[in-house]
Amino acid sequence: MEEIQPPGTGNAICGPVEKAVLAGVVHGGVHVYAGAAEVSLPCRFGSVPPLADGFQRREMPAESGCVVLTGTGGVGKTQMAADFTGRAWADGAVRASAWVSAGSRDEVVTAYAGWARQLRGGVPDDPDGAVAWLLSWLGSTTEPWLVVLDDVADPRDLHGLWPPESANGQVVVTTRRQDSALRAARRRVVPVGLFTSEQSRACLGEHLRDPDLMVGADDLIRELGDLPLAVAHAGAYLADRNLSCERYLARWHDRDRTLPSLFPPDAELPEGQARTVAVTWSLSVDRADRLEPAGLARPLLHIAALLDPNGIPVRILTAPPVLAYLDTTTENAWDALTCLNRLSLITLHATTVRVHALVQRATREQATAADLAARSKVAADALLSVWPDPEPDAALSAALRANTAALDAAAGPHLWANGGYPTLFHAAQSLHEAGQVTAAREYYSALRTASVHHYGPDHPRTLHARINAAASRGESGDVLGASTECVELLADCVRLLGSDNLLTLVTRNHLATWRGRGGDPAGAVAEFEGLLADCLRVFGPEHRSTLYVRNNLASWRSHCGDRTGARAEFESLLADRLRVLGVDHPDTMVTRNNMATLRAEAGDIAGALTEFEGLLADYLRILGPKHPKTLLVQANIATWRGYTGEAGAALAAFETGLAEQTRVLGPTHPDTLRSRANIAYWTARTGNTADSIAKYEALLADRARILGPNHPETRYTRFNLDYVRNLVGEGGAREDESPPGPDHITGR
Repeated sequence: MEEIQPPGTGNAICGPVEKAVLAGVVHGGVHVYAGAAEVSLPCRFGSVPPLADGFQRREMPAESGCVVLTGTGGVGKTQMAADFTGRAWADGAVRASAWVSAGSRDEVVTAYAGWARQLRGGVPDDPDGAVAWLLSWLGSTTEPWLVVLDDVADPRDLHGLWPPESANGQVVVTTRRQDSALRAARRRVVPVGLFTSEQSRACLGEHLRDPDLMVGADDLIRELGDLPLAVAHAGAYLADRNLSCERYLARWHDRDRTLPSLFPPDAELPEGQARTVAVTWSLSVDRADRLEPAGLARPLLHIAALLDPNGIPVRILTAPPVLAYLDTTTENAWDALTCLNRLSLITLHATTVRVHALVQRATREQATAADLAARSKVAADALLSVWPDPEPDAALSAALRANTAALDAAAGPHLWANGGYPTLFHAAQSLHEAGQVTAAREYYSALRTASVHHYGPDHPRTLHARINAAASRGESGDVLGASTECVELLADCVRLLGSDNLLTLVTRNHLATWRGRGGDPAGAVAEFEGLLADCLRVFGPEHRSTLYVRNNLASWRSHCGDRTGARAEFESLLADRLRVLGVDHPDTMVTRNNMATLRAEAGDIAGALTEFEGLLADYLRILGPKHPKTLLVQANIATWRGYTGEAGAALAAFETGLAEQTRVLGPTHPDTLRSRANIAYWTARTGNTADSIAKYEALLADRARILGPNHPETRYTRFNLDYVRNLVGEGGAREDESPPGPDHITGR
């Protein structure tokens, strides 16, 4: 049939057809083409990337339809699609396939038109007409087909270009995007993650066939974070230079080396891998930064690059210091995070952000020293601004400490130069508050060393670090060592700062505390009386440090036997702390605990238990069940219930609490050792003296090793052991070890 051109229309019927009906005037182009009989099959279109050396197969979903492979650059989405395409063609599962680079709409349209012409001659010369024919054919043919849309940059580029749903067709899309537009009906979105450690090792092994070069492979894999592209590029780099994984790691840890120097240059990239790791992510960042709100994704990623890759609380990245730095709002900052998530540069959950460590390193290496210094200060200030006081959420506190450690590692000396160092001290204090006294001691010691390096031994910040290091040393059980440090420190504080400086008075507070804990409670009382007079003169009666010293003085008066005077002071102190600090302040709750203890020691155990139960409810509400102070109050309740005749219940409560204390505080913490002492005591009270003796013997050895043979608690353990040995079946000496040690000025 010849071409028909109805008057007044622009419609055309092209090619031989059996019948054509045109009713009325149809506006726009209408094209009718011959059917599938003239299509040339089998037909492959496009260049499928070769599989990389060391390729590790990861199975695609088995069902037909449309599969969207999404993930950050370098996880191997394209390689998975290439493997699937090659196998499908080799198995005869498809008769027509096309590999389409989908970086832009123009690329897709051009590829579709080229494939259409390869399938069948005589399609329209204009690309839109060719695309229309192709999509129509894909929807109607009974031949099995496969279309791969590789590296879709923007889902909007595919509007009107998605291959039609067909029982005979399969569509595979690879993209870094995670937009909701990709999740239409019958499209299965499959996140592509990292290699397993076994896959990473196998990939390296394909490159490094000499077993000697694999020495250190597991450590290298951890550093690379199992990112497939990074593992493959590292393997190629090592093979070309005949380097072992161990020797490569030395280069990796060299802070003067950048990622481009640790992976093959462009000219040495393996076949089919045209982009380096850094370039792969740089393209993603560019795309994310162009999304609305434009210009925020990149600087926000630079902040996230300084923090913990395993989990950054969203509240840090939307904190006031970050918003001020970006000159934006909380809403826009959240939207910028979603832009980074849509490009798979981060993984965004409701409360947490994760970033691959190599993405972070590549991002940091783009920054100048000045930018890194400024951003590290923003991150440090953001951490401090969201750190709760008190810390009721142990998981959040652990996350904040982990992010501080990551910031310290990434920023290095910048935190000391730009004033961000208080965040480091706060993290150490958080460890102490969480009961991890050994870790806190190590942290404070490292801060002291760093402060001496950056500021010198006589700088006030160094003195501050020394005070906290000495305090954590004493809290971890080395009372004598802490006392010695405080004596030296006090002389330096007086010489450098004067007698009335806060750091000087804080040091006196610690020195008095260690004097009391070292076995001289009367000397501690005398020290605290003099310190209180100076605090009242320097700070006034309502200053928190003054209130601390009043608490400590009352506690040590109680230890000296003046329980009546101590109780009166605690009652007065409680009223002042309630008025100045509030009912839920940790200092107020410490006073309530001490008052309940004195009430029990005075004989009113029932009344004390009522106070302890109320205090426990508040600790559970404010700090949670696993906080050291919550555990301490539970231990107090167990002890005093035991004295009411419930020895078995007391023993069971201490045994339950000991497991939690050992996990939270560690086996050498004073509270853990006290729980062991109480278990030994209540074991004897329940009649099992042989087991009690064994427990006391083990405790005595540990206390002598940790606290020293002449420490009061070591001597008390020895006394109780002798008592149980000599008075088998007669009970035992009262093991009244549950009241907390005096609280003290922390120097915060």
